[in-house]
Parts: sequence; C-alpha cells; structure tokens
Amino acid sequence: MAKQAERARAGKASGGRTAAGRWKLEDAKARFSEVVRHAREDGPQRVTVRGQDAVVVMSVEEFERLAPAKPRPPFVAFMESLHLGGLDLEREADRGRDVEL
Repeated sequence: MAKQAERARAGKASGGRTAAGRWKLEDAKARFSEVVRHAREDGPQRVTVRGQDAVVVMSVEEFERLAPAKPRPPFVAFMESLHLGGLDLEREADRGRDVEL
C-alpha cells in the first residue's frame, strides 16, 4: 500500500510519468505529445491501465529494428501466387501486314 502511494506521488511530481517511462493511461492521453517525445529521446514508454502494463509507445526506428523484415518471395513464386491460370495468354502468329510499295 505504501509503495502504491509512493508511486502515485512520483507520478504526480513528474507530470504523470513514473520511473522507467511508465504512464497512466489518463496521463498519457492528456500529454500524448510528451509521451511521443520521450519515446523518441529516451526509449520505449509503457502505458498502464489499472496498474498493469497495457501498451508500449516507441519510435519508428526502434520498431523497425525489432520487427522482423518480411521476406520477399522470388519473382516466379510471386507470379505463381497470382493464380492467373484462367487467362488466355497464347499469342497469335503475326506475320506482319501486306503493304504495297
């Protein structure tokens, strides 16, 4: 109980931000631009709901570093995945035009 009161006091003193970049949801909503600034400058910011971590706000650079890159299929596999089997792709024999000179 004493720890919760101490955390609440720390959150109010820092404008809603607690230690280690934690924000209560209502504070994060009210000061979203500050949450974003801290995420870009100080690293990921956690947002809590009823005292439990709910989401993390992080910079796009951090996200791209952590998110696995989607492998690109080879061109042939990509074309086969389009399921174009029903299209008529046969060419007619073209012998040119008869032109009088």
